[in-house]
Parts: sequence; C-alpha cells; structure tokens
Amino acid sequence: MPLVTTGDILSQAPSGVGAFNVIQLEHAEAIVSGAEAASSPVVLQISENCVRYHGALKPLALACLAIAEASATAVAVHLDHATDRALVEEAVRLGIGSVMFDASALPDAENVTATAEVAAWCHERDVWVEAELGEIGGKDGVHAPGVRTRPGEAVSYVAATGVDALAVAVGSSHAMTTRDAVLDLKLIGELREAVAVPLVLHGSSGVPDDTLREAVRHGMKKINIATHLNRAFTGAVRDHLATDPATVDSRKYLTSAREAVAQEVTHLLNLLTTP
Repeated sequence: MPLVTTGDILSQAPSGVGAFNVIQLEHAEAIVSGAEAASSPVVLQISENCVRYHGALKPLALACLAIAEASATAVAVHLDHATDRALVEEAVRLGIGSVMFDASALPDAENVTATAEVAAWCHERDVWVEAELGEIGGKDGVHAPGVRTRPGEAVSYVAATGVDALAVAVGSSHAMTTRDAVLDLKLIGELREAVAVPLVLHGSSGVPDDTLREAVRHGMKKINIATHLNRAFTGAVRDHLATDPATVDSRKYLTSAREAVAQEVTHLLNLLTTP
C-alpha cells in the first residue's frame, strides 16, 4: 500500500492504534505480518536507542519503509523518543512521516521552546509530531515513577508547542517485564476531555490486556509497545535452541521468533481495536 503517516492512521481509526518498536528487520516483518492477519493498520517505530544500537538510522529506516509499502494493510513508519533534532531531520529526509520528539528531560520552558521549534520545522514538511509532557516512569533514570500529567498543563503544552499528539504519564513505566501496571483511568478520561490532540500511552508492555482495553475506552489512542514483543521474540529463540541446541543457522530460530511476535501483534491489535 502507499505510505501513510501515523496521523493518517490515528485520524481514521475508530478506537486504539498499536505502535510497535522495531529492533531488527525480523521485528518489522513480524509486526506487519501480525497486522495483516488482524486486518488492522499499524505503526512501525524506530527509537533513538535502536539507531544507536545499529550505528545509523538509514539502513533500518529504508527497510521499514520498503516493508510498509509492500504491506497489504496501512503501515506508518515513526521515529520514537528522539532527543536529537539532527536525528529528526535525518528521519524526515529519509521519508519517515512522523516523529516523537522527546525534550522531557529539559526544564519545562526549554522543553516547550525546543519542541515548538521542532514541530514548526516538521509541519512545514507535512510531518506529524508527538511529544511528551509528564515523565513516564523507568526510562533510563530520566523519568520519575509516580509522575502524572495534569490536564491543565497538558492543554497549555499542546497550545504552546503545536504538537499533533501528546504522550501522557498515567501510571505506566517503560521496560516493564511484568504486566501489572495500574493506570489512572479517571485521569485518562479527564485528559481526553481537556486535550484536543490524540493521547499516547508509553510503557504499555507493563499493562494487562483488560486495562489496555479500558485505557482505549477512556480515551487513549496510540498504544506504544516494545518490551512485551521483545520478551516474545527472545522466549521463542530460547525455546528453539533448548529444543535443538545443535542449531547454527540463525534463520531457524529467528523464524520462530518472528512467528511469535507476529502472533502477539495480531492478539494485541485485535484487543485494541475491539470497541
């Protein structure tokens, strides 16, 4: 299908949209395969940490864009948690149609200034921008657990920066390997009533299925998931090598991993898109 942006997908989706992080090519293939099985649009996310792991953005970005174009369902490619404006600009030059610019580690006034400048630059190039007010617990020691986004501050931040979507702190944490996060559903509803742009839930890997569904019902639109899929990927590799420790062809265990991730993506997309 022709490339779409994250904004295109969110504006047309009647409920939640799954946004899944890519680390290797197999992740991108699995995510799109799972989305096709669910007959659902999906967002492929490449984080700044992933770029650092690969040493460059371009190879993985171009691969994801090619996979998106070849998909039978709508797929957007998104730059996630970029703190470096130069990386944002490179992503846009490569054809990535949406970015999450993360200035949350800066003092509030600097966050607003930097984010507004990036948003203006991106909007001149028809690129959709997500940003963050209120810290999401557990990300590299930068985000303080227990922080919550206040509706009034969220409204002011969106107005001052001009962003197209807002990641909010409502009880989730990045990199959770257990699914026992407790979300403030009442706060989600208050934020949805107050804020004019779509709300984004980061750290969704730690949120149980039923709570994810309730978060969407209360107003969350874009649901970011990374660690949960990494657990499925790594678990499948472990299982394969435990069953056949003589395996040396990486395609064999990576095929198992890819299939495990695709199945989980299908499950999650069906969950998020159920009214």
